[in-house]
Amino acid sequence: MSPVSLGMPAAPQPVLSPRRRTRQIRVGSVGVGSDSPVSVQSMTTTPTTDINSTLQQIAELNAAGCDIVRVACPSQDDADALPIIAMKSPIPVIADIHFQPKYVFAAIDAGCAGVRVNPGNIRKFDDQVGDIAKAAKDAGVSIRIGVNAGSLDRRLMEKYGKATPEALMESAKWEASLFEEHDFHDFKISVKHNDPVTMVRAYQLLAAEGDWPLHLGVTEAGPAFQGTIKSATAFGALLSQGIGDTIRVSLSAPPVEEVKVGSQILQSLGLRPKKLEIVSCPSCGRAQVDVYKLADDVTEGLKDLTVPLRVAVMGCVVNGPGEAREADLGVASGNGKGQIFVKGEVIRTVAEDQIVETLIAEANRIAEEMDAEGAEETGAPSVTVAG
Repeated sequence: MSPVSLGMPAAPQPVLSPRRRTRQIRVGSVGVGSDSPVSVQSMTTTPTTDINSTLQQIAELNAAGCDIVRVACPSQDDADALPIIAMKSPIPVIADIHFQPKYVFAAIDAGCAGVRVNPGNIRKFDDQVGDIAKAAKDAGVSIRIGVNAGSLDRRLMEKYGKATPEALMESAKWEASLFEEHDFHDFKISVKHNDPVTMVRAYQLLAAEGDWPLHLGVTEAGPAFQGTIKSATAFGALLSQGIGDTIRVSLSAPPVEEVKVGSQILQSLGLRPKKLEIVSCPSCGRAQVDVYKLADDVTEGLKDLTVPLRVAVMGCVVNGPGEAREADLGVASGNGKGQIFVKGEVIRTVAEDQIVETLIAEANRIAEEMDAEGAEETGAPSVTVAG
């Protein structure tokens, strides 16, 4: 078999639409705007006052690929915990503020990289924008103006009757103008709704009104399955139009699952470098192996792989060989055995009970070669951890 390069592709991944041009802001070390990659956010579920548990969860989120993390700050005790959390967190920390404007200033003083404010439920917020803008500008802290359907300004609720896309857009545009009047521009905006259609339309309207960077989210999206579908639908619709600079998948599930879903959405749209991708058939009456178990076992065995690798797990002779040849690594199974493909070439045939261990071993071998190539190009050592 002739040697085949297993390095990263030289050309960028294709995308459905160029990014909408937005102004650039920073959330600590992470750039947000069209000059930076779309980032993934999540929020801790631990009490912020429990500093060790909060930092442990942040570490888990960071390991899963989270770029920015948000922590709740509903009380003075939470505010008192922010300086240590902000200092020790491996990723930028945003303080989530509702109701009490004094905690906005506490978060800025604590060294948080950003503050999320919901103008609809902060008392007399409009009167304090100038002071907030000055404090944030002096500290180099960015702000997210977070408009939510469930806490829309009462004046707009009276005008529109409910949280329509137009109401969400108007609220966000008004609050943005208040900051801009004070020459503060380091903010991004979100207009979240639990209905993907309403949410998508609200962001489309807002994107047409200015060059603000936008944080995408379907609020209260639901349990893992439903929330994943709703978020993927809404984010896919917007990101495919170039709208969106940072995302948070809101699930009634552990926050690490939010990060996994968000990262996968971006990878699927070519907006984040791909890592492990499992291509597996849905099974049918032609299948001669348990494709579901085979795909699950391979996925579990390769879950810690850090290199971009496309692995095809196929269960019949119709599409199996073709899909396996297209992947970096693959198997076409049937009649109690599996043909193992590497870069389109059959390298061996193994018994059915050896398919999983063979694929894992070959994947690790390929990963080591890719790491070695990367180390040669950069002159630095590289290590891949695989299960």
